Amino acid sequence: MTSTKIFAPADITGILPPLLTPLDDNEDIVESVLRQEVRYMLSKGVHGLVPGGSAGEGNTLSTDELRRIVGVTCDEADGSVPVVAGIIVNSTRQAIEKAKAVADLGVSALQITPVHYIYKNDDDAMIRHYRTIYDAVGIPIIIYNVIPWNYLSVDLMVRMMREVPGVFGVKQSASDLKSMADLILRCEPHQRIYAAIDALLYPTFALDAHGAISQILSAVPGPCVELWNLVKAGDHKRALELHTRLLRMWNAISGDNRLAVTKYTMSLQGVPVGNPRAPLTPASAAQRRAAEQALAELLGTEAVLQTA
Repeated sequence: MTSTKIFAPADITGILPPLLTPLDDNEDIVESVLRQEVRYMLSKGVHGLVPGGSAGEGNTLSTDELRRIVGVTCDEADGSVPVVAGIIVNSTRQAIEKAKAVADLGVSALQITPVHYIYKNDDDAMIRHYRTIYDAVGIPIIIYNVIPWNYLSVDLMVRMMREVPGVFGVKQSASDLKSMADLILRCEPHQRIYAAIDALLYPTFALDAHGAISQILSAVPGPCVELWNLVKAGDHKRALELHTRLLRMWNAISGDNRLAVTKYTMSLQGVPVGNPRAPLTPASAAQRRAAEQALAELLGTEAVLQTA
């Protein structure tokens, strides 16, 4: 039975890791491992959970699969933290279908990308897109600004947060620290700006971002929670030192198949999430070695499973 506790948008802050979708050798979801992953994340003190995002291979999930992983997440979290459901689709109609599929499960918000296949939409079309979704389901929305060929301007996102009921926040990606800073500068007190700039969490936190929803959180949630707490406590000396180790970890992960390396990194911590769906490839031997070394430096060798 899923939790019915719904968190207000103002309470969706801090470290919100995108959940990796555990898959077996047939690329089917492994529910028991997903539950294990949720428990692992909660044990590290995360402030929320985001199933169905990019790191969760949300673009590959059917509507039934999305409902399943969101339901498991809400059930396992049991109202302890907000759950934000990711939606990555190519039309308003598809977005509404997926939003309706998770609407009764206890999600506190939706994280929705602009449509992402080939075409650039004008500003009014994007406003209609998000307005129509919210009108259909009434669940608060975070804009996930990540699509390179449908990249939303700061002006448009500020406009949407002001004009579209239910749109309360932005997840800013694409290594765009300037847009991140401008969004924080221009947002209203009740709005929320989340960092998805994996290599630069420390400066985004120092700029007073309201939280992070980012793949590095999926790989190493504990140190990311620690970084958040250090910045909030004003301990910038220790925060900068931890940032350096997190940057080395991200440099070991980052690459065209970084999702595979992220999943391998989580598996090294005892949560066997498997490989990504094809055509993405598993992590190479060199990538595995680099991840093992960086993870040992970050967490200590005793915290890393031996693979030999």
